[in-house]
Amino acid sequence: MADAFDELDFEYVSWVAEKAMTALGEQRVPPTPQNFHVWFKYALGAPDELKRTINILIAQKRKFDTATNRDLYTTYVGSKGTDEAVAHQVSQQLHDVLATAKQFLSTAIADNRTQMAAISEAADRSENGADPRLLIETLMNELARATTRATKLESQFVEKSRELDVIRESLSQSEERAKTDTLTGLPNRRALEEFFRAAQAQAMEHGRPLSVLMIDIDHFKKFNDTFGHGVGDQVLRLVASALRDRVREQDLAARYGGEELIAVLPGADLAVCTVTAERIRRGLADCRITRRSTGEMLPGITVSVGVGQFQFGESMDDLIDRCDRALYLAKKRGRNCVVTENELEPELAAG
Repeated sequence: MADAFDELDFEYVSWVAEKAMTALGEQRVPPTPQNFHVWFKYALGAPDELKRTINILIAQKRKFDTATNRDLYTTYVGSKGTDEAVAHQVSQQLHDVLATAKQFLSTAIADNRTQMAAISEAADRSENGADPRLLIETLMNELARATTRATKLESQFVEKSRELDVIRESLSQSEERAKTDTLTGLPNRRALEEFFRAAQAQAMEHGRPLSVLMIDIDHFKKFNDTFGHGVGDQVLRLVASALRDRVREQDLAARYGGEELIAVLPGADLAVCTVTAERIRRGLADCRITRRSTGEMLPGITVSVGVGQFQFGESMDDLIDRCDRALYLAKKRGRNCVVTENELEPELAAG
């Protein structure tokens, strides 16, 4: 952590550290290295998303428990935008571009000094009565050389600008790959966590609902065991496509893991999310797929869905746990149905 702040003034860093420790004490957060790193950044005021999230949690009088502290660290401090190999490659590319640009500028400065010296010499000669025609020729030659140098320098900088565009695109593509599940094309767990954290902050800040639905493909193992993993992959992609097509543009559909998919619906309460889940379930139940290699009609696809609504201040893990328990209850009831978190307690009481 010292490397990140070694350019700051010692007294200022000490003041920020003291401020962070005070905040840790006020919120009863254990001063572990990870927690201190989070709250140092909070005291520093950057990033803005971290500061806003913590302020919302404090305003809501939410407890900074182990899960919350872990989520804050993972989301705002510990996660990386690109993997180390890509980061190293980009760093090397930037170093090369900057080194070349520095060389260009050094050459341009040296050329300008040479040009200024030549013009000064011509001015001195004019004062001493030199032939005007020779002076004009000298000046024209210097201006021509300066124009040539400027054109060449501009061309070189245009080329380096193109290289920077390539680096920027490489970073963008790497970031996209790091957040995308390769099989389904849906956002992966990492993208889900980032989206949920932002949606969580928005929900608490504006008092808006936020709901999640979790989908599990019924008898998925049977598809794999009976027809092979290729067919299993085909089924998973179909369900992923159905999920993506049936949620709103502002929602996030993602692959949670294995045959489990998930969708986060900002601004949707439990009822709206349940309607969406039921629409997805019915749409899949009506689907019929064939085996690509043989044209054989495959068994129908059904899914079980668990639905839950975010409670202000809770972690994503807590919400997903309720969705998962509702999903388990849907399986217990015979699969191919939607169960909400509201149905959990009555079911437990009946058992």
